[in-house]
Amino acid sequence: MAGFLTRERIIAPPGWSRWLIPPAALAVHLAIGQAYAWTAYKTALTGTVLAGDPNSGVLSALPFQLAIVMLGISAAVFGTAVDARGPRWAMVVATSAFVLGFLVSALGVATGQYWLVVLGYGGIGGIGLGIGYISPVSTLIKWFPDRPGLSTGIAIMGFGGGALIATPLTNQLLSAFGGTAKGEAGAPGVAATFLTMGLIYLVFMSLGWVLIRVPAADWRPAGWTPPAPGAAVVGSANVSARNAIRTPQFWLLWVVLCFNVTAGIGILERAQDIWKDFFPGGLTAAALTAAAGGFAAMLSLTNSLGRIGWSSLSDPLGRKNMYRIYLGVGALLYLLVLLAGNSSKVLFLIAAMLILSFYGAGFATVPAYLRDLFGTYEVGAIHGRLLTAWSVAGVLGPLIVNAIADARAGIDGPPRYTPAFIVMVVLLIVGFVANELIRPVASKFHEPKQSTTETAEAQA
Repeated sequence: MAGFLTRERIIAPPGWSRWLIPPAALAVHLAIGQAYAWTAYKTALTGTVLAGDPNSGVLSALPFQLAIVMLGISAAVFGTAVDARGPRWAMVVATSAFVLGFLVSALGVATGQYWLVVLGYGGIGGIGLGIGYISPVSTLIKWFPDRPGLSTGIAIMGFGGGALIATPLTNQLLSAFGGTAKGEAGAPGVAATFLTMGLIYLVFMSLGWVLIRVPAADWRPAGWTPPAPGAAVVGSANVSARNAIRTPQFWLLWVVLCFNVTAGIGILERAQDIWKDFFPGGLTAAALTAAAGGFAAMLSLTNSLGRIGWSSLSDPLGRKNMYRIYLGVGALLYLLVLLAGNSSKVLFLIAAMLILSFYGAGFATVPAYLRDLFGTYEVGAIHGRLLTAWSVAGVLGPLIVNAIADARAGIDGPPRYTPAFIVMVVLLIVGFVANELIRPVASKFHEPKQSTTETAEAQA
């Protein structure tokens, strides 16, 4: 079995089409993108194992928050191993941890032990999230050196799009198993939903590690010429993961990613409740729930489309210019929401969808930004370390929105969220400034050409 997982077993033969690699990456990213569908579980949990708890809003977000924290930590810790052992090993480990997280969560709900849900989905499943998230990225960059923004956008689009599948599927399973109602039937229904989803993802994610391949050391895309040795071009520098974290560029980009994520994830995690608070009138309870679910689905759609659309545009426009759009326009859109309130559903929906498209695009563009700054030498490991910014944002965003909303529960409508949205504007402005300060990495951090060549040949 160990031989089956090694990098040597998955070197692509001559003539292998690189366009077979994105489906393998999508098989993993569409599955772990279920994290963005956590909002579908919130009502079910608050009506069952958390019923009657005055802090249910904050508690029901804990598994999601821990999952994002563990995503960043595991990506940072295992990033170097992913680069060294190859994507098949990483995808198998990710599948095992992610699926086990669902099974442990099912046990936690069935036995009324909520801490097992936090441990299972957030802790164990979060490890699967982190390893699964970075495992295809460095491979795709090697297959698409001529189109880094497009290639990473394709895979990371799957992470955003995973909620488009998971949200309606989770809601349907909860309804079928009786997991949406309070009372005796509720908890078993939620447990059955966790169990079923875990088994579905076991099958789906396995397709990824069966299909994945890495290019041979001497492979090049047809018609593409690599930069001449010593050429001062974007992406020609090769910086180790150890040296990357010593550069100001890494930490400036860390701030950029963290605050861009914080601004989007706070809305996404509480999407259904935000819609209900902004537009509660004129609908029956069932219709309002359906409308809120539709809002969450639309955010997931734009989150996904932004990852491929905006990141592809970063190839001709440049990564720095794209983050100027994500952060600067994002701050203006938050101001628009603050000023317009609930005066127009259409205006609110458009603004929220654009904010989430920038949120998703930030994830898809950052691997190519890292490649531009640090080269491809250890880009997977560097990406893993950078994702600790997501861990911080995964706590910060939901905490800001949920804590303020819970504290202002007696205030109706948009004013309930005004302080939280003001904080988001400030964070986006700080991120914008950090992006402006990013410059090319100094040559003293570059690896000698010989060492990077030897490593590339060993990893091929």
